[in-house]
Amino acid sequence: MALYQGGYSNFAAKRAARHGRTKEYKASLEQNKKSNSTTKQVENSSSTKPTDTGSRDLMGHPPVMAYPSAKGLQENTGDSLLIKCFKYVVPDTGIDMDYEQRVATKDGTFNGQTIKAGQPAKTKSGEIMNFPVKNSASLRNLGSSDRYRKEDALFYVELPIPQDINDSNSVTWSDDNMNIFQLAGLSAIQSGLRDTGATFEQASELMRSGIPDKLLGGDMKDQLISIISGKAIDALGNNLNTNSVLGRSQGTILNSNLELLFNGVNLRTFPFSINFSPRNAGEAKMVKFIIRAFKSSMAAKKRTNEEGQGGAFLGAPDVFSLQYRHGNETHPFLNSFKHCALTGMTVNYTQSGTYATYSDGTPVNMRMNLTFKELNPVYHEDYGDGPGLDGVGY
Repeated sequence: MALYQGGYSNFAAKRAARHGRTKEYKASLEQNKKSNSTTKQVENSSSTKPTDTGSRDLMGHPPVMAYPSAKGLQENTGDSLLIKCFKYVVPDTGIDMDYEQRVATKDGTFNGQTIKAGQPAKTKSGEIMNFPVKNSASLRNLGSSDRYRKEDALFYVELPIPQDINDSNSVTWSDDNMNIFQLAGLSAIQSGLRDTGATFEQASELMRSGIPDKLLGGDMKDQLISIISGKAIDALGNNLNTNSVLGRSQGTILNSNLELLFNGVNLRTFPFSINFSPRNAGEAKMVKFIIRAFKSSMAAKKRTNEEGQGGAFLGAPDVFSLQYRHGNETHPFLNSFKHCALTGMTVNYTQSGTYATYSDGTPVNMRMNLTFKELNPVYHEDYGDGPGLDGVGY
């Protein structure tokens, strides 16, 4: 019986050792080192000094991790969840513009220098100047999720595909109302912004000729009088509602023109639960590395090497890309993800309902809950580009 096989308590492990299974325990460790590729990788890459990836140090864990240890990134072992960690990259927002060089059309002076026709414009220091091209300005608005390259990953983790898989897409729509006078005022403002002179002339003509009955319709004049009267009384210190005045005097209210209008986009959240039941020493070490990797990556970073609370600013935690895998390929059906932040993590070290460990202190059964939230919203155009073409899309 190999170490960790089937799971037993610390007490049982000690009892087994007393019955002469110490040799079998040692043989299990040696066998793991020889035959388990993942264990070999962990043994070779782990050390007391963090591994340098060029972007930042890995805090005591290897760059490639997988559970169960029989699974490797190069093995076709069924469906899995592949998680890659990246150093956070800030969004890139600004204005792009084309530039051109310009030459003098005639002899003269520019920036205090004498120039001849055909010569390029120069600064006072003698450098050729570049001028913005008319109507070439464009908005640059790249979200953080748009700026990552797959080769920049800090580390990889391959986990068994979770048993509870779902996605939820939502946008925000909200009720909105605006009465006829508000709509008219909005229309007047919009027209004024487009053509101030024409709008002023229209308003002047309306005031000179009076408001025709066909425009107001029916008893609209009486209702306007009621509204104006209510506002006049309100100015004297009474809080009167316009619809209250109309209801009492005319038996009507203003048409609110109620509509449901688009109000914004939402970010998606993905909770995952992974159970760990290490079967041997190699898997126990791998589970420890995986938990440590997620914990260290979701923590904020000090911007200085000072002890204690650090400097005046803190750096953002790392972010992650998630991908469902079918063998060695992207899953042909399940949803895709944009880059995510790990916003929550809990680990239950007594998932079996009682405290039980192996002889080296490793819990026999653990449950890791991860909550990821996407950095950027999903847009219609995303379904026709990149991962949006895979399976059901985002």
